Amino acid sequence: MNEQTAIKPHGMPDAATKYQPYPLIGLTDRTWPSRRIEKAPVWCSVDLRDGNQALVDPMGHDRKARMFQLLLDMGFREIEIGFPSASQTDFDFARWCVEQGNVPEDVSLQVLVQCRPELITRTFEALEGAHRPIVHFYNSTSELQRRVVFAKDVAGVKDIATDAAKMITDMAAKAGGGYRFQYSPESFTGTELEVALEICNAVIEVVQPTADNKLIINLPATVEMSTPNIYADQIEWMCRNIDNRENILISLHPHNDRGTGIAATELGLMAGADRVEGTLFGNG
Repeated sequence: MNEQTAIKPHGMPDAATKYQPYPLIGLTDRTWPSRRIEKAPVWCSVDLRDGNQALVDPMGHDRKARMFQLLLDMGFREIEIGFPSASQTDFDFARWCVEQGNVPEDVSLQVLVQCRPELITRTFEALEGAHRPIVHFYNSTSELQRRVVFAKDVAGVKDIATDAAKMITDMAAKAGGGYRFQYSPESFTGTELEVALEICNAVIEVVQPTADNKLIINLPATVEMSTPNIYADQIEWMCRNIDNRENILISLHPHNDRGTGIAATELGLMAGADRVEGTLFGNG
């Protein structure tokens, strides 16, 4: 009996054969290893949304208001303030930010919403009167979620994204414009690159971003599934292949499941990303 057999629990398959390794990208001409980070990205704080939902004791209104003011004082110009269609608490806080938050004109409030019509409508109600807010819409695109959660093929999941993009851009136009847009293929790191690209390009075709109103394409490590170098390869590949790149802001949303979230972010910036979403203390 060798050492590996001796420590394996009875009846369990060897992990080395049970799990497949994360696929390599095959980007043999990658350029990020020889690059340096020479300018700061656009920083977006998600402390009030992703960070807050990770807390055992989530913040109430007063604590959120204090955190919001702290983020403004620190110089953040993009702040995700919540998920207003998910709860009355988040909706009320969004309205407070718009009406009483004394938001500087160069600051964009960002809110998250799933690609569901009734939630999109509620989100626009929460943002009424906001100056240049960011509507951040998302849907799950990974192979596992397509198969198990939605029972849809790639075309079906793409339709979810593009239908939402059409509704959001239409509602923004009817509201008089002034809105910014962000799309996330949730579970990007669990999605085949070609599929992520196809869905993102379909959203880009609907939104029609311009130099004056660029679309943010956010590529989240919803679950950190690989080493940081592979994430960097994914980002460089997307930067090379995405449509209308000059009018796209590639955003990183790293998670820290493997403890390498900071490294993945740094390498992702070297790979061409323009923007980073994160929290002050890494929660979320």
